[in-house]
Amino acid sequence: MEPTPNFSLSDLKKAQPIQGWEDFWGEGKAFLKTASSAYAQQKKAFTTVILYNIIAMAIEKFVMTALMCQGKLPNNHTMKDLVEAMDEAFPGAMSGIREGLLNLDQYQEICDVDTFNITGPAMEEIPVMLDLASRLQNLVEKQLLDGKNEK
Repeated sequence: MEPTPNFSLSDLKKAQPIQGWEDFWGEGKAFLKTASSAYAQQKKAFTTVILYNIIAMAIEKFVMTALMCQGKLPNNHTMKDLVEAMDEAFPGAMSGIREGLLNLDQYQEICDVDTFNITGPAMEEIPVMLDLASRLQNLVEKQLLDGKNEK
């Protein structure tokens, strides 16, 4: 039988989870715990820029956990890219936190050397960011990891 460039949809296999998602989950929880604790204790070493970045890392780890469980990856790692990947993988799941997450991109533009810019959020904005990360963690844990062994 000659090989053919045509194939049927039944030839496609369901994407398998990407190994290591459990590590991302644990790291996300650790980042969020660190940021929450540092904010609550008002530790001076944790500036708003540092807190923002730790929270952003937690968010990225939670998104990567959800996507990896589905055998998917984002195109890039800006908040916009992470949210778009989640929207594609889990339509409607991000509706309550989507805009808040997208707004986080305003504090850093670090992809282009010519337009590199970092603006620190106000300390009053940190609780909102912590809440977004916590809501994402809950979303991933309760809705997206349902049926997985490691929570």
